Amino acid sequence: MKIIIPKGFLVGEAQDDFTGVTAFLCPRGAVGGADCRGGAPGTRETDLLRPEKMMDKVNAVFLAGGSAYGLAAADGIMRWMRERGYGYRTAGKIVPIVSGAVIFDLNHKEYHTPTAETGFEACENASRTPTFGQNGVGRGATAGKIRGLRYASKTGVGACTVKTAGVTLTAVVAVNALGDVFDPETGKIVAGAKANDGSFIDTEKHIVSGGLLKLFAGANTTVGCILTDARLDKVQANKLASAGHGGLSRAIRPVHTDFDGDTLFCLASGKKPVLNLLLLQTAAAYAVERAVVAAATEGAAYDVSYDESEEDSEE
Repeated sequence: MKIIIPKGFLVGEAQDDFTGVTAFLCPRGAVGGADCRGGAPGTRETDLLRPEKMMDKVNAVFLAGGSAYGLAAADGIMRWMRERGYGYRTAGKIVPIVSGAVIFDLNHKEYHTPTAETGFEACENASRTPTFGQNGVGRGATAGKIRGLRYASKTGVGACTVKTAGVTLTAVVAVNALGDVFDPETGKIVAGAKANDGSFIDTEKHIVSGGLLKLFAGANTTVGCILTDARLDKVQANKLASAGHGGLSRAIRPVHTDFDGDTLFCLASGKKPVLNLLLLQTAAAYAVERAVVAAATEGAAYDVSYDESEEDSEE
């Protein structure tokens, strides 16, 4: 699968043996949007992305493990940006605008969480050729936790690129869902809760039939970021983030539960004109769907590249 990081963005990751951070950098600024669903989100600076708020652009979005502790990664990303002079300038100071969301991957007896240093390292590693799979925020991700972690499936970070009407759109998604991951193209479960014999139990049917549950409030969440070189305003960027949830709904069952905090961001660099937003909304849903499936099935098997002709001198 060839993944193209659109012009105007860099993506970096950092991790240890248990958890990690994936950072999406737009040092010169990008129009941002976000849509958070489910009952247990962990987010930072999402209100700033609402259309009625004054800030037009953001400098970075991050996805991190560590539950609410992982929000500390933003401090390192802000320091990296400030040291290079990127951010909102006011009263003689620089304030990098950094939004983000976290997943719950506190799966061990000890607390292993990302820190400000992890966020800084992710920025240091940022490029147009990142790695996905079980790197960055995907390090501790799992899916299908209705019977507890023992019977869940290991997942990670997946990505998918769609090109339409001269615009590039890439969805990057970390799957840490309560529910199972289905591949809509085959109708089969590709990651999820397992029976004692290792077969998938089908979480949705298990719940509907009254099966026993082992629920962990807030212990799930699928997060992602849609990157595009399209020229969007904040209303359109928020609409694209919302459209991406259609892809989550197709590939994860159940999704948006009270035990998930599913959050999608959209970042638009404004390099290419948009002929019709419907094209991008459709592409966003499809790209998110395929990114979810990729996170569950392909691991690190990615060919991440970019068009040499699209080299951006500002980066």
